[in-house]
Amino acid sequence: MQPWQDRSGQLSFIKLFIFLALFAPGIWTLASYFLGSLGARPLTEIIHQTGLWTIRFLLVSLAITPLRRMLHWPRLALVRRMVGLAAFAYGTAHFSAYVVDQSFAWGTVASEILLRLYLTIGFAALLLMAALAATSTDGMIKRLGVRRWRWLHRLAYVIGLLAIIHYLMQSKIGIGEPLLMAGLFGWSMAYRITGWLRRNDDAPAPWILAMLGLAVGVAAALGEALYVHIYFHVDILRVLGANLAWSVGSRSAGVIGAIGLAIAIAGTFRARAKPKRRARLPLAPAPAAVQA
Repeated sequence: MQPWQDRSGQLSFIKLFIFLALFAPGIWTLASYFLGSLGARPLTEIIHQTGLWTIRFLLVSLAITPLRRMLHWPRLALVRRMVGLAAFAYGTAHFSAYVVDQSFAWGTVASEILLRLYLTIGFAALLLMAALAATSTDGMIKRLGVRRWRWLHRLAYVIGLLAIIHYLMQSKIGIGEPLLMAGLFGWSMAYRITGWLRRNDDAPAPWILAMLGLAVGVAAALGEALYVHIYFHVDILRVLGANLAWSVGSRSAGVIGAIGLAIAIAGTFRARAKPKRRARLPLAPAPAAVQA
């Protein structure tokens, strides 16, 4: 089966679109490298870009399950494996570019990973991603069994957390996008927690989704204020006030809250627009084997 086909072997336009889109950042980065538009340190920029897209695709893969339920779009699950494998591919490119930047000095690479905590965390995330990528095939699902396979692939949540910590630690000053990603990861996990508490896979009520978006946005604002206060000794209330000042531009907390509210509204309209299925009675009783 080709990456752009569904399980029946038919062309899936959503899979084809996502498959092509996943290559776009890599092609753009390579083209920029050969055109000499990556700045004075092109290899450093490649490391940055591949790492950035690793986390972005990882978060997209984690967001697919909540989005397909809230938007009532089950076919979205077709691209989850593809996006996860793309995240691993970009993560591998990220690490490979770092090795090239170190002139293939494996001793130096190993010592840096052991001595620098953010590199240790990032490398641990990459190893876990490799384990999930190696067991992502239908054959491995059969060998492990669905139950064990699902438990193993819940490591994706741990990987997401490690990737966010790695990004935050190496960003230092520019924490805008890392904070945004941390908020989106927190929203994705908060959604799952509500499902576990309700013991229900159905999408929660729109008001719960709206409250989730608002709560994660507030948490992001508090996290930013605490981070800036610890590292730059800026008053917490001053940083919190900046989130309400339009003159300073959009803040990560506001963007996170807006995304959460937008998803809640889209899910509501999608549910109302979805046509109701008419129940059809079978013309004759099904065979016993089918009923079982």
